[in-house]
Amino acid sequence: MLREELTKSMKDAMRAKATRKLSTVRLILAAIKEKDIEMRGKDAADKDDDALITDILSKMVKQRKDSIKAYEEGGRCELAEREKEEIGIIEEFLPKQMSEDEIVAAAEAVVSELGAEGLKDIGRCMGSLKEKYAGQMDFAKASTTIRGMLS
Repeated sequence: MLREELTKSMKDAMRAKATRKLSTVRLILAAIKEKDIEMRGKDAADKDDDALITDILSKMVKQRKDSIKAYEEGGRCELAEREKEEIGIIEEFLPKQMSEDEIVAAAEAVVSELGAEGLKDIGRCMGSLKEKYAGQMDFAKASTTIRGMLS
């Protein structure tokens, strides 16, 4: 379970006095707690806990990548480096990312599985990929790949 792994990692970071890792793991746990509170009244039983956490982690990585771009454009390289360190820490808890070849193979499989024929089917294909490969795939690359196959 990712939740226990994160808590253990936080305790290990405390013992090792690894301040960057500790603060990043605390941010992750705070985001998870926030999502738990948000989901309280809703029917959350249908969503897997690890899948939910993986989704949160993926969003956190994307936010940091956007921040890196903004910091580098603004000449704030020290802040960009800090964001890169945080991405490295967050990615420790994400599943291994798929390579370009694996993304192409998965996209081809989904296109043939759904019988997609044109650009109107991109949404269905992407939905299927997101369901099967949450947290494992760069969906921007997958979208470009599928668009190339269907156009």
